[in-house]
Amino acid sequence: MSYAVNWYQFDKHPDSDSCWSLSAGPDGRIYAAACAEGVPGGIVKLVRYNDRHDGLDYLFDLDEMVNDPRDSGRATQCKIHYSFAPSVHNGVLYMATHLSGPPIDQPAYSPWNSWHDPERCFRGSALLSFDTKTGTVLWWDTLIPKEGCRCLAHDEERHLLYALSYPRDHLIVYDIRRRARRDIARIGSINAQALFIDKRHRVWTTDDFGHLVRYDPADGRVSRSPFVLPHDPVHQTGWHSVFYDAVASPGGECVYAVTWNGNPFLMRIWPDEGEWGRVENLGPATPPHDRTLPEDYFVAHAGGLVFGGDGELYYVASRWHGDFPSNEVATRLVGSGAERRIEGVVWRLHPGT
Repeated sequence: MSYAVNWYQFDKHPDSDSCWSLSAGPDGRIYAAACAEGVPGGIVKLVRYNDRHDGLDYLFDLDEMVNDPRDSGRATQCKIHYSFAPSVHNGVLYMATHLSGPPIDQPAYSPWNSWHDPERCFRGSALLSFDTKTGTVLWWDTLIPKEGCRCLAHDEERHLLYALSYPRDHLIVYDIRRRARRDIARIGSINAQALFIDKRHRVWTTDDFGHLVRYDPADGRVSRSPFVLPHDPVHQTGWHSVFYDAVASPGGECVYAVTWNGNPFLMRIWPDEGEWGRVENLGPATPPHDRTLPEDYFVAHAGGLVFGGDGELYYVASRWHGDFPSNEVATRLVGSGAERRIEGVVWRLHPGT
């Protein structure tokens, strides 16, 4: 079976240099975050695919919606990083911003350097509630002062949002009905890129060393698994084996996840089996090569896990031909037609595997 691939450029946001969030909204339409994190004063725009004219609708500039102007002199509301959270019951798409974009008069931004500078410091992750039925912003709030939101998960039944902060890597819970946040705990330093919530409302992520970390709201405790997630047993210890992406199966019985490290591994997690669930190792997501050579996380990479309407799991992972390329070589060879090159490939996995 062949698939058609169409390219939709963010031509009405020429400063856009990345897209970290792409999600189906509660209305069934596709939403994207057109981010601009590499330019001074860059901001994120909310974009929606319009299937009637096969193009993009630009809905709003987020800095204007949350009263944090791009020319304020502070670090900007430049991106939404894995932080779309659709709510099916009320048609709302929640979103939270992340940091990295420099102030309008500076070439770069360091959250550590500007932490105590009220004129330069990032104001904080902005949480915004967008009604997809009416196309209006209902409200916004500061989700995490001074920090960005790396990822967002929604417990729709309990009206709670969970987030991981950057740079301090804290687990945050936000009560939507009360508009109140609470800092639960620090997780580590690296910052996992994903959270998932099980049927018992427990929140799962990972620490710096590849252990599962679980918050149970029933007793308010944060616990760490005694084991480490799948990784290369010869050349790795589990360090940096944090979640890069995770998606629940259509029935919600298990979760598929991939790690963020050199030689990322794909796995299937059954959170309700045993004390710490059951983890199935589905193997490396990228091709084999000489693991004694230095490995670039931007080259050996996998993510974008999603289930299609056919019940199959789809994800994107890098593939290369010949020897493992360094990041410099990979950049030079992409699209060059050279025999040795790297490419992003969409993979499909049958859940029965």
